[in-house]
Amino acid sequence: MLMLALSGMRTRWITFVGSFVALALGAGLIAATGLALAATFDAPERGPERFAAAPVVVRAADHLRVDTPSGTRTKPLDHPGPVGPRTADRLAALGRTVADRTFPADVTAARTGADAGEPRSDAKEPRTGADARKSRPGQDAEARVGHPWQVAAAAPYRLTSGRAPAAPDEVVVTTRPGGAPLRTGDRVLVRTPAGNAPRTVVGTVAGRGFEDAVFFADDEAARISPDIDALVVHADATAVRRALGPDSGMDVLTGHDRRRADPDPDRDARALVSVNALLGTAAGITLFVSAAVVASTFSFAVAQRRREFGLLRTPGQIRRTVCAEAVLVGVLASAAGVWLGAGGAPLLVGRMTEAGLAPPWFALGDASWPLHTAFWTGVFVATAGALVSCHRAGRTAPTEALREAAVDSRVMPASRRAAAALVLLAGLGLPALALAVDPGDLLGRKSYITRPMLLVVGFALLAPVLVRPVGRLLTWLPARLPGATGVLVRENTAAGVRRTAAVAAPVLITVALAATLTGTVATLEEARATEARTGTTADFVVTSGQEGRPPAPAFVERARAVEGAVVSVSRSTAVTVLEEDTALVTSEARAVDDPARLAAVSELPVTAGRLSDLDDGAIVVNEEWLTTRVGDRVTVWLGDGRKASLRIAAVLATGTGDNGVYVTRRNAGGADVDRIDVKVAEGADRRAVAAALRSAGAATGTRVTTRAEWLAANGPGTNDPTRTGLRMILGIALLCTATALANTLVMATSDRVRDLAVLRLAGATAPQVLRLVAAEAVVAVGVGAVLGGLVAAVNLLVVWGALVLLGVVSAVVVPWGTLGLVVAAAALLAAVSAVLPASLALRTRPVELAGARE
Repeated sequence: MLMLALSGMRTRWITFVGSFVALALGAGLIAATGLALAATFDAPERGPERFAAAPVVVRAADHLRVDTPSGTRTKPLDHPGPVGPRTADRLAALGRTVADRTFPADVTAARTGADAGEPRSDAKEPRTGADARKSRPGQDAEARVGHPWQVAAAAPYRLTSGRAPAAPDEVVVTTRPGGAPLRTGDRVLVRTPAGNAPRTVVGTVAGRGFEDAVFFADDEAARISPDIDALVVHADATAVRRALGPDSGMDVLTGHDRRRADPDPDRDARALVSVNALLGTAAGITLFVSAAVVASTFSFAVAQRRREFGLLRTPGQIRRTVCAEAVLVGVLASAAGVWLGAGGAPLLVGRMTEAGLAPPWFALGDASWPLHTAFWTGVFVATAGALVSCHRAGRTAPTEALREAAVDSRVMPASRRAAAALVLLAGLGLPALALAVDPGDLLGRKSYITRPMLLVVGFALLAPVLVRPVGRLLTWLPARLPGATGVLVRENTAAGVRRTAAVAAPVLITVALAATLTGTVATLEEARATEARTGTTADFVVTSGQEGRPPAPAFVERARAVEGAVVSVSRSTAVTVLEEDTALVTSEARAVDDPARLAAVSELPVTAGRLSDLDDGAIVVNEEWLTTRVGDRVTVWLGDGRKASLRIAAVLATGTGDNGVYVTRRNAGGADVDRIDVKVAEGADRRAVAAALRSAGAATGTRVTTRAEWLAANGPGTNDPTRTGLRMILGIALLCTATALANTLVMATSDRVRDLAVLRLAGATAPQVLRLVAAEAVVAVGVGAVLGGLVAAVNLLVVWGALVLLGVVSAVVVPWGTLGLVVAAAALLAAVSAVLPASLALRTRPVELAGARE
């Protein structure tokens, strides 16, 4: 049997080359994405940074812990509290303590020499145009964090020049390559929560990479930020824990645990979450597309050999022959794919870091399981595809096989029809069930990426039945034009159903994925933009500036003092609820200073209750919450871990998920102001209000944007990493599609040399034959595009229906540009792949081709 398989592979080498390339590419892509995915499972091990030289660090617990009947549940706190004065005094009795205070401290560029001295302001030297925009305070500020000088030794920082700060207007700054050239003696303007003030740089320390710091005298730092964020204790950790007691709400950090007191200690793990999701999606789609492409290729290859199989005596011989060939091709192609994947993985990681999809430090590990997975997946896919394809061939009688070799008459058995019906029923029934039970679940990334797969498989299984009607629809007009080309394209498409279906299958997959993924993302972005447009009625919006810096407190006071301005100040926070005594669920929340002003600057989708009823003892929830009856009380934990029982004042529609929870400032959990909405009061002078706000912004380094500017900055298309990730996924699908198209059309055209010769003998010229071959390939691509478009239409309608049920009326965004490029590229590749082997075949005399045997 092995010799028979080798003989068959040598005779039909074109068929097996195509299968080999398709399988090797699929295995290579799985190996490359698998190696990159394995590197996301563990973030790099980092030691303590901010307190690397501190013996013991005490800080407020950063996790909420709640005892439930099924055990203790934990959730990260949005705003851990400070270390209280009593706690600090108690620990001071054990040994020397150093208080750390962390706060924003943005520094403008320094001037030296003749320009040294007080920083210049626009008021003293008026400027206009571009110069004025460049010189506004805060526009050229370098974002830094402030600390008291005494805590610098905990890192440790060491002076490289100058001395420690002693006076309130003296600072020490970190230096780093590429940063602002700050030197001892510079006069700089430093913006802190206490306001803007000129300072003198009296010393510098070398930066340590994890922060750009400004160190103040200890008393000045305490004035700027009274709360103690962490306490360095020079004492035995056991004694510290004993002094605090078990229920102090404080964490005592030593050794590697001191890293939890670093700025954003989970940044590495969090950065890998999106990379993991992207690569997992890419690997899943690669596996799906590769399996579908390889199965389609093997199916067509087996269909081409019906006459050959008609000469074999038993179905067992056919199955053993095909399986032996598949195993040989699978082993060789998978081994080549693993080699390609191992070499391509570093290139993939490099491209991801360059595009900003992965952090700069992301690198491959030493995992080998993705290579084994890719190899055995390739062998399994090849064998499974061959088994499915040869099952029907083994059940076909020799005389029937010889008769069917000319025209595809029975292209789809009843078992395949039943499988297609079941898959389509699942593909349509599951979204329908979700629409009835939980529409919001349909808007998640996992849902809209995996949901099209069932419909794609269902339509691919039905492709042999759909090819004839769709092909006749596409060729209806060409068949009525003068000349025989249109008629021949229509009849050849109907006669060669298997060939057309094999070409259409990869196009169907790619078009469905391209339209569904890009269309769903664009539709959701448009829905969020619609929510923002309808929910925000403010004329001006101020949000956190560079690197999330909160607006200056001085700006808030100035804005409130502007005549004719209705100012609503709010903060981002979070609330956590225990659902069904089993799970802690955290919801994003917004804390408002004045609920009445919130109603004046917004039109939130209230489904029950009134926003005006919000007070310090109440909460506004959305329909996703388990308890949504107005007047009922819910037990929540605030952003700083405090437990509160609040009354439901109003309920909002779920929407796209941005309609979160609203509480008052008292329940903000220590959050800073990060958004200010300003509406011009009725009858007030809009220009005067705008001028006053911009004047306040210029004086405090705060950027004021109009409603239109804010909507444009937060509208569709602003999430570049998401779109870049989608392009990477679609690129993988396109690569598989291109390989499948080229393989299938080369195989099909090489198998039709006698048909082409008959056309030549009937009087057709070589250009006419080539045009016919190209037109048939383009029609096959069109069939796949139509079927893929139907899949995408169903999925986009599901997304639209979910949005409507969630209270968002927004248009469906169809990515016509992306679809046009995908279909055009597939059509061009198909035409070239069909014409090239046909042109080579036409070089032989037609009489010789017509008399040639397979």
